[in-house]
Amino acid sequence: MATAGKRAGSRKGTRPPRQLRPRLLALALAVTAAVVAWGYLVYAAIDFGTTARDGDSGSWAFLALASVGAVACLFVGLLLVARLLRELGITSTPTGAAPDGDGEDLEPTAPRPPGGRRAAR
Repeated sequence: MATAGKRAGSRKGTRPPRQLRPRLLALALAVTAAVVAWGYLVYAAIDFGTTARDGDSGSWAFLALASVGAVACLFVGLLLVARLLRELGITSTPTGAAPDGDGEDLEPTAPRPPGGRRAAR
């Protein structure tokens, strides 16, 4: 005999079938490429630094270029991680911000009363 109460049965609905989302795959591959490039540039900067300290003055320029490249790759990787998290639904756009990111549709904030909250009473 089946239970016939209010809470009988499963509350969960059927799950939609999982689908491959190419945009998420592209973002994940781009994050991976940026992190691998960052690691290689850090390794190259360490190697150029060692060579420059041994007396090769031309390595200082390569050290600087590898360092700037590593910073740029890490920055791009972090931006891509933020976009990936937004696409997965883990984070959302800030409130009051335009969904396309152009910043034109920001809601104006109400003017603050002079003197703060206590003076407004």
